[in-house]
Amino acid sequence: MGKGQELWQRAKRRIAGGNMLLSKRPEMFLPERWPAYFSRAKGCRVWDLDGRELIDMAIMGVGTNLLGYGHEAVDAAVRRVVDAGNMSTLNAPEEVELAERLIDLHPWAEMARFARTGGEANAVAIRIARAASGRDGVAICGYHGWHDWYLATNLANAEALDGHLLPGLDPAGVPINLGGTVFPFAYNDLDHLTRLVGEHDIGVIKMEVARSVAPAPGFLEGVRRLADRNGIVLIFDECTSGFRQSFGGLHKLYGVAPDMAVFGKALGNGYAVTAVIGRAAVMQAAQSTFISSTFWTERIGSAAALATLDAMEALASWDKVTATGRAITSRWEALAAKHGLAITTSGLPALTGFAFDGADAPGYRTLITQEMLKSGYLAATSVYVSTAHTDDVVDGYFEALDPVFGLIAECENGRDLSSVLEGPVCHSGFSRLN
Repeated sequence: MGKGQELWQRAKRRIAGGNMLLSKRPEMFLPERWPAYFSRAKGCRVWDLDGRELIDMAIMGVGTNLLGYGHEAVDAAVRRVVDAGNMSTLNAPEEVELAERLIDLHPWAEMARFARTGGEANAVAIRIARAASGRDGVAICGYHGWHDWYLATNLANAEALDGHLLPGLDPAGVPINLGGTVFPFAYNDLDHLTRLVGEHDIGVIKMEVARSVAPAPGFLEGVRRLADRNGIVLIFDECTSGFRQSFGGLHKLYGVAPDMAVFGKALGNGYAVTAVIGRAAVMQAAQSTFISSTFWTERIGSAAALATLDAMEALASWDKVTATGRAITSRWEALAAKHGLAITTSGLPALTGFAFDGADAPGYRTLITQEMLKSGYLAATSVYVSTAHTDDVVDGYFEALDPVFGLIAECENGRDLSSVLEGPVCHSGFSRLN
């Protein structure tokens, strides 16, 4: 099992759920065999508790480390803050500079607020938007965190969020009175959203600009017009998409400006910082409600974000990870064709993934993780690309993946999948974890 799995068994006895993030639970990758914990990380390499060096061709800190682990300039900025002092009765000057920097990157925006996690930043944005619009109803499309306002979507229909990244999300503990306040709509379906606005008192539209597929021609423009006609606050959740395909929000590529945007994950390259930016007329509504938290004022996050933005700009990181991600996607397709396998690919170029069809798909995903781990890779069916993923790293990954696709082809041609799996099949969603 290794030291990581031994520690994971202890964790499940003392930490509810084992850890604080669903996406990092070993059962999502390779039950009973995933190394679970790391001792150190650098570039795109991770060392587990047994000292084994592994190349991360998986989710790179769940998308936080676009510049790779342990980026020298970002870490140096954080060390300077630690040496000078992270918290004080007075405010950190870096947060003012960060607000100005983000607004310079998004000229439609005029003000900012900061938090430390994506879920709370989304909750902040919803509170401000509801205060600004004076209406409770929210239309949503995409994944926006764990808070009550979002999970209330599933109070009326337990499957309402199934098409929005994670199926099986149970709203246990969410006040039943929040039912009927949040309404999901299908991506690229403007008619669906238009019907919701006509049927309910919608004051906020909150959506991801894109995740699995690109917006259809005219879709984002239509959402913007609909919001304008009905006095609705439009929020783009860019926690995942931000800074991966442009220097700033993905919406910049499509020429559609929201009223508010939320950024996280890549903004601090592994350090906890998230941002909400918006038009002054909307953001000033924060003054009419209570939104405040002690650790939103710590200094490390803002300092890390400023250093991250500098490094991104110097590297043109968005171009690099986009090109690498497109190359990976193309090579998956070629490898599948070589072995006579049918796969579908999806996602932003730098957040690319592939999937098999059919009942054996979770088993094939588990098999990939099992075999690639033997070859020294953390891998499944998606890659969150970083600037540390050099051509040599990608070449090595595909050299190791080739025989695994060959093994899957054997299973497709009659070999018993269970005969090559060395443990349980990975979990495919939230509902199977308990």
